Amino acid sequence: MPISRADIPAEDAKGLIERLCQEWVDTQPIDRQETQVRVRFDEGSCLLEARPEHLSVAVETLDDESLDRLEGKVNAALEGLAGVTLDIVWEN
Repeated sequence: MPISRADIPAEDAKGLIERLCQEWVDTQPIDRQETQVRVRFDEGSCLLEARPEHLSVAVETLDDESLDRLEGKVNAALEGLAGVTLDIVWEN
């Protein structure tokens, strides 16, 4: 299973996760814990964890093509909610 990870600088990582959950709560299954959230998609899942001064994100899918699509979906959602272009560098 392909996996990509990114550590995204964010002063309010927990708030960003909360806004993301509100955005996807009606369309995607979400499993929440205190500082960690797993969002499930048809093509895979995304694990988000709020850490001091950054947001850790891991995306896991069944194939590379789905991985690229899900990375793009997560990028667009996070940047839309943050209101700025984020420094997102995926490593896999």
